[in-house]
Amino acid sequence: MKITRVYSGDDGESHFGEIEIPLKELGAIGAMSSLVAGSGVIFRTTDGDYDLDWHPAPRRQFVVMLSGGGVELEVGSGETRRLHAGDVLLAEDTSGRGHKSSAIDAVPRVSLFLPIEADAL
Repeated sequence: MKITRVYSGDDGESHFGEIEIPLKELGAIGAMSSLVAGSGVIFRTTDGDYDLDWHPAPRRQFVVMLSGGGVELEVGSGETRRLHAGDVLLAEDTSGRGHKSSAIDAVPRVSLFLPIEADAL
């Protein structure tokens, strides 16, 4: 399973990448990854006019877009990516300038934040 990653580079800027989460085929129940150690769950709603200027991620975490409108992320290079319901982001840009995020489609969004341990993955 490929997911989008935002991380801090040595240049103090955020960058996009992708990581592959290995899945093991388990027959009738599908395929599953290994357990990723974490510390809790945060539920979040954002309005359809959400627009947050540069900010680093507050912690290393998965962000799962559950429902509603999408979000556009911008990293230090100016590159943008759009994420929608069902997408997963690994936010690791906890230092430097961080990233920008803004609502698209003018629709409120529901997200799930899953903080993970520093040495997970």
